Amino acid sequence: MTKAIIGKKLGMTQVFDEKGNVVPVTVVEAGPCAVVATKTAEKDGYAAVQLGFGDIALKQVTKPMQGHYKKNDAPLKRILREFPIEVEGKVVKADVFAVGDVVDVHGKSKGKGTAGAIKRWNFHRLKESHGTGPVARHAGSLGACSTPSRVYKGKKLAGHLGAEKVTVQNLKVVAVDAENNTIAIKGAIPGPKGGYVTITDAVKA
Repeated sequence: MTKAIIGKKLGMTQVFDEKGNVVPVTVVEAGPCAVVATKTAEKDGYAAVQLGFGDIALKQVTKPMQGHYKKNDAPLKRILREFPIEVEGKVVKADVFAVGDVVDVHGKSKGKGTAGAIKRWNFHRLKESHGTGPVARHAGSLGACSTPSRVYKGKKLAGHLGAEKVTVQNLKVVAVDAENNTIAIKGAIPGPKGGYVTITDAVKA
């Protein structure tokens, strides 16, 4: 990984390529990201750069974090992320990426609350006839009765769906607007509008 940036998902739109084809894109407000701290192998055991994105009021920052920013003489930021990259200067802007770059986008997926087994795991429905009863969308049998007389760990059941880290790989950068700090990425990326994402070099490009 040589390039990375933090951004905020603004939404989806479409653009036209040079052949007139419609290209669906997601617009991300990427940066500017301040370099909050620099980790070194000698002092910290590994080399990395901590970037910060999004302004935040002083009263919303805990005292330990205020000391962290003050120690590194860095501005207060809402989101902090570490990347194993090298950065020149104190700010990373959207133009760190160029049109045609292949990137991975990491974000938190939309939370969907408690979901049944059909929505969460794509289970089949039960029969809706011949006395099945009002249980067509239930999970069905969970296992054997006498042996092992319990439900195995990891059994796919109803439960919390979404609101977890998701990575979409090998997306292409379609446009970069350095003046407005936006990047247009082909395809969909995780999370709702206004959700925070990180954009990095593709690991499998």
